[in-house]
Amino acid sequence: MKNQFTVLKGVLLLTSVFLFSSFAPDKPAYLLYNAKGKQVKYTKMIGDLNQADMVFFGELHNNPIAHWMELELTNELYKSKKQNLVLGAEMFESDLQGVLNDYLEGKTDEKIFEKNERFWKNYKTDYKPLVLAAKENKLPFIATNVPRKYASLVNKQGLEALDTLPDTEKAFIAPLPIKYDAELACYKKMMEMMATHGGPANPNFPKAQAIKDATMAHFMLKNWTPGKQFLHYNGSYHSDNHQGIIWYLKQANNALNIKTVAVVLQKDINKLEAEYLNVADYIIVVPENMTTTY
Repeated sequence: MKNQFTVLKGVLLLTSVFLFSSFAPDKPAYLLYNAKGKQVKYTKMIGDLNQADMVFFGELHNNPIAHWMELELTNELYKSKKQNLVLGAEMFESDLQGVLNDYLEGKTDEKIFEKNERFWKNYKTDYKPLVLAAKENKLPFIATNVPRKYASLVNKQGLEALDTLPDTEKAFIAPLPIKYDAELACYKKMMEMMATHGGPANPNFPKAQAIKDATMAHFMLKNWTPGKQFLHYNGSYHSDNHQGIIWYLKQANNALNIKTVAVVLQKDINKLEAEYLNVADYIIVVPENMTTTY
């Protein structure tokens, strides 16, 4: 009987080894790298970001890991910054600031607030947690982006078309004239993408991106003072390679300590691909088959 029990134990042990060896011991939803492609710990990133004047979280708009990490990062920075933390986002346009303030201050309820037709379609799943964090902690949340009708105007008629706006509308965009550098890699790439897809060359297309970048930079600076930290959520293209919004910030204040986070997709997340080196100070690499929020 004793020998039979010993044999049974051996069979069970071998079965367990086989079963567990059939599956990867770890299946991370993301890995974190620095700009040089070295894996770093989350706590290391938080410690570094805590020293910045402004932090950019460059998201992929439909990526659940990005949205979860945005909320986690917000909570971590709030622990150390408390009321010195300012939040802001591309997903809210500057002329909606009053609507946003009324909700945060309790002047309107959630139902009325969420009826706004200009909120992104994934607001409730992806951005509502960030707004609620601001509301709960009594933090300012800045609607930084240009109203889309002005970006559309620039796309059709160029930056000069903004000069025709009345002063009441100019209040929602960056001060004119808007400086524009067509040689910036982020804008040149947009023109190259148009050529690749066989579309007509529209030199105003990247200018429409520039008015967004300039306006977001403007409202970030308007709501930041030394000693505070501004955490901004935006599509990664607006902050990759420290260009886009950051280029405009540097034109106004080159002394700002700015840190960036980007989210990228890779088939194999165990090594940062060369094309993503230096795209941000910290790169969150997510499996390319990750589910999406829309």
